[in-house]
Order: sequence, then structure tokens, then C-alpha cells
Amino acid sequence: MLDSDLAVLYRVPTFRLNEAVKRNLTRFPEDFMFRLVKEEADCLTSQIAMSKAGRGGRRTLPYAFTEHGVAMLSSVLNSERAVQMNILIIRTFVKLRKLLAGHTELARKMERLENTQKDHSAILTIVVEDIQHLEKKVMKKIKSLSAPRRRKSSIGFIAEQR
Repeated sequence: MLDSDLAVLYRVPTFRLNEAVKRNLTRFPEDFMFRLVKEEADCLTSQIAMSKAGRGGRRTLPYAFTEHGVAMLSSVLNSERAVQMNILIIRTFVKLRKLLAGHTELARKMERLENTQKDHSAILTIVVEDIQHLEKKVMKKIKSLSAPRRRKSSIGFIAEQR
């Protein structure tokens, strides 16, 4: 989650949240919190309608917090609201993890279905190739057969010979 989103949830200004984090940097290793790079922040600017730099917008790159970083924030922000929000956020992360676990099972089923489909596709390809091969053989045989010769009937009268 971004620092600005967490600040809204905790009902504190973003700069105060970041200030508290900076004072306790040892509590936030890289797997708890990291700063977005400029390209990522630029993508966010257009998505969440932040104003451009120099026009009253954000002048620093935002921090992103992992699940563990959000949990650590409750110890840094010492307020009743911080504790309540932290409980809600952690529950949300737990539900998200369960939801993703369900999707992994669905992904496994899809992979099995895809493999089955590939097997069937390979079998069908072989069958189609065999049918085409047989068709060519049959067409060759048909072309090699000559049509039965019909006796031509004579034109005119047939005179009896004596």
C-alpha cells in the first residue's frame, strides 16, 4: 500500500506518516517498505490524478508498504485509530492471501485442462494427417483406374453380307 493511502486510513497527513517512518527506519527493512522509482511514480500520477510536480503536487517519491510494513506502522503510529486500522488492514491481507490461494488451485486446474487440450490437439493433428494421407492414396488409385471401354455403336445401316 502507498504511504498516501495509509495516511488517509490512519487520518494523518502523508508527511507526518513519512516523518514517523524516517525516525524509525530500522523497523522498516526492504521487505517491509521501499520507495517507488520515478517511472512507477509517473505511472501513478496519471492513474490517481495527482497534480504535476511544481503545481502543488507531491515532490518526493512515495513509499510502498508490504503487509509486514503495514503491521509495523501500528507500532510507529501510536494512536487508537492506528491500532484499529492496522487490525482491519491485516485482516484484509489475510483474506487476500486466501483469495490468491484459491486462484492458485484454479490456475492448476486450468494448466491441467490446457495440457489435456494439448494432448487432444496432438492426437487430432495425427488423425487429420492420416486422413489426408489416405485421401491422397485413394485419389491416386482412382486416377490410375481407367474408365471401362465402351463399345462404340456404328453409325448407319448395317447391311448383311452374302
